[in-house]
Amino acid sequence: MLQQVDAVWPLRKVGPGPPTFGSLLSPPDSSFWGHNLEQKALRWKEEKLPSPAFGQVPVRQWDVGVLEPLQVYERQLCLSCITGIYGCRWKRYQRSHDDTTKWELLWSLVLLVTFSLLLLWSYFWWEAHNDYSEYNWFLYNRSGEWSDGTAPILATTAAGFTYITLLMVLALCHVAAGQQLNLHWLHKVGVSVALLTTVIGVISVTQTWGYEWDVVPISLQATGPFLHIGAVAAVTALSWIVAGQVARAEKTIFQVVVLLLYFSVLVALYTVPLYITSPCIMEPLNLKQRPDVLGHQGAAMLAPENTMWSFQRALQMNVTGLETDVSISLDGVPFLMHDSTLRRTTDVQKVFPQRQWDHASSFNWTDLRKLNAGHWFLKDDPFGTARSLSAHEKQLIGNQSVCSLEQLLTLASFNNCTVVFKLRRPPPEHPSHDSWINETLRTVLKSGIQQSLVFWTPEEDRAEVRKMAPGLIQSSLVKPESHESLLRDGVSAMLVRYNQASTQEIREYSENHIRLTLFTVNDPWLYSVLWCSGVPSVSSEAPHILRNLPYPIWLMKPDEYCVLWVSVDLVSFAVVIAIFIFQKYRSSGMHSYNPEQIMLSAAVRRASRDVNVMKEKLIFSGHAVGVRGGEWCDQC
Repeated sequence: MLQQVDAVWPLRKVGPGPPTFGSLLSPPDSSFWGHNLEQKALRWKEEKLPSPAFGQVPVRQWDVGVLEPLQVYERQLCLSCITGIYGCRWKRYQRSHDDTTKWELLWSLVLLVTFSLLLLWSYFWWEAHNDYSEYNWFLYNRSGEWSDGTAPILATTAAGFTYITLLMVLALCHVAAGQQLNLHWLHKVGVSVALLTTVIGVISVTQTWGYEWDVVPISLQATGPFLHIGAVAAVTALSWIVAGQVARAEKTIFQVVVLLLYFSVLVALYTVPLYITSPCIMEPLNLKQRPDVLGHQGAAMLAPENTMWSFQRALQMNVTGLETDVSISLDGVPFLMHDSTLRRTTDVQKVFPQRQWDHASSFNWTDLRKLNAGHWFLKDDPFGTARSLSAHEKQLIGNQSVCSLEQLLTLASFNNCTVVFKLRRPPPEHPSHDSWINETLRTVLKSGIQQSLVFWTPEEDRAEVRKMAPGLIQSSLVKPESHESLLRDGVSAMLVRYNQASTQEIREYSENHIRLTLFTVNDPWLYSVLWCSGVPSVSSEAPHILRNLPYPIWLMKPDEYCVLWVSVDLVSFAVVIAIFIFQKYRSSGMHSYNPEQIMLSAAVRRASRDVNVMKEKLIFSGHAVGVRGGEWCDQC
């Protein structure tokens, strides 16, 4: 143990002589705090520094050489991590409880806007999952090369959203702890990049794939009630920070403004369910029968599209119909092909490299039969399912060829399932440019399939077709201005994209006995919403997924939902009030001062005169220690 060490603390040595009165009010420097107190005292003695003294105040000599601090700072590892990661302020002396500057407030607003935009962007790509294949096909038409264009978008969106969310949480922690916001410049660069790339992405998607935004309101029919509960929970949690700020605020106008803003948002959230409309909020007795599923180009997720194996796989999934696209070969044979060229779904680049960019209709049927229509599926794996196929399935897929319409009709007739096809007119120089309707109709009649199983979609020469084949189900691919116009033309069925028919329109079509089929429906949530809306049938690339959905994902009675959201609102309001009361009580109880609050400008602030008085009490109290020669000061 050390012997009789000269020291007065919190006096600080500022030069070769004794400390001045000004040094009494100054905290020890960072180097002083960074060492063990026994080591500090030992160094003082060994260097034989002059003993500090303060005026004529008599002091008593200590018998123990270990300094006893008046101010003990707890290690704040959590706070150091928060301020360090957010603003690179790892040291205690770097942190501040002063008001955030206007410049940093502006950056906080930019961070909030970026977070909100990325949240919307992430939600958009979540609900667009149903149409990823459509987006990739769209990119293929522009670039001529097949690739999964959604993968880099999803990766960058996930990384950006995680990063911005982390910064938002750290910013809220700063506010809760009363720390000054000071975003590091590297984070400012990161936020700027995230904001800029997201804005560019939104603009790009709006210009090239704008109709996909129509899916957002449809998705809210499935997620709206649950998003509302999540939003209420989030805003309720924010009440802890808001209540703390209000309780510690010194200006009444600031308290009033914050309270008005917060409770306005809260009340608005409480009333959101009044505007939520979802077909899945209904009496279970009113639920229509399960929509029929048509195989869109067969089972396109399990086999190469528009091949015989794809249609056979779809039939194994209990589909009630098959939907495809038809082109006409140079010698007048209708065949199945979705694209205008053969590059994506055949090996035309290998067999006919000089003709790979030619229109699909420019090939005769003999040449088309030479092409392989399955290898591309194993190579490109457009849905990420090829790797899970068995060796036998891969062998079958590798031997697939281009399928004719007659082959499909024969298969459908044998399995007694319906067929819906979109007929593409050949180019003007094609021999069948004027006779395309007759040649296709001739193939249908020749196949021997029941006419009631075939949905005829071409608008051209519809009257003539009805005379030649009155049993065909006349269908339309275009949404009419009114259902009356469909009935006048003898149309009894429609095939449109799922975002082109509202719940009200679906009910009107059903009441007028117009069979509606919506494409392309792959995700269970979308299938559930359309089921609750009363859609009779959908076309899907994933019949193997929809077959496992015997009931809508969720279905709730209106009175049950009313009880749910009212209960959530009441619980939220009770929690908010309790938090405000607790924060007020907690703030009013902070009447004592500690040294750290004084020296580091803590969040609980007092007038400067009170602070000075407290400092004097700390210095001149009976806890002030000294050394060398004397008795306790009677004046103290």
